[in-house]
Amino acid sequence: MDIVDFVDSVDEVDLARSIFHLSTLSIFVLPPRPTFDRRPHTMSAEPLIPKHGGYRKLKSFQIAQLIYDVTVRFCDRFIDKHSRTNDQMVQAARSGVQNIAEGSQASATSKKTELKLTQVARASLEELRLDYEDFLRQRGLELWAREHPFRMELVAKRFKTADEVALWVKGIGPTDHSAVAANAARTLIAVATALLDRQVERLAADFTEEGGFSERLYRMRRMHRDS
Repeated sequence: MDIVDFVDSVDEVDLARSIFHLSTLSIFVLPPRPTFDRRPHTMSAEPLIPKHGGYRKLKSFQIAQLIYDVTVRFCDRFIDKHSRTNDQMVQAARSGVQNIAEGSQASATSKKTELKLTQVARASLEELRLDYEDFLRQRGLELWAREHPFRMELVAKRFKTADEVALWVKGIGPTDHSAVAANAARTLIAVATALLDRQVERLAADFTEEGGFSERLYRMRRMHRDS
């Protein structure tokens, strides 16, 4: 007897009892109820927009800012305020600071822009170094060599403010303070450019290995499709 004939041959009570009995058979046993993992699904630990803008913690930024403050004081005291050189030196020092900051801010969405702006900062400080060397050369003043004791002393001091640098310059003794100040600025620029060179190398390596925002976006879109 098939199921249809069986149902037609019994009354409602018997039908109910029969269905209860048949429900114990394998053909009526329902599969286990599926369970779902309701925990939030994370595709990747890699953020689309990483942390950025921490330029104030960069040693290169801190020294570039010190160079800017020192340059403003130097130009106020030793360079004609109405000359083009005064404006060029101050602007070159400012460009060094601003481009490091802007590059750091841009790093979230463009490693290429960060790399470019960091190189611009490096170039601005190199331009400023030449201005200080011109000042010394045109006046017949000494340009400190790399091994000059004053240069080595200044590097070891690791000054953080222009006031500290100014006090150190005055403490050198009875000499031309403009020469000491110009050489001190050159020394600080040498430190900053060395740091920026290493920074550029690291940024270039990171960009080569990991790519930038476009590559991160592609990886996340691909992981989303595959999940």
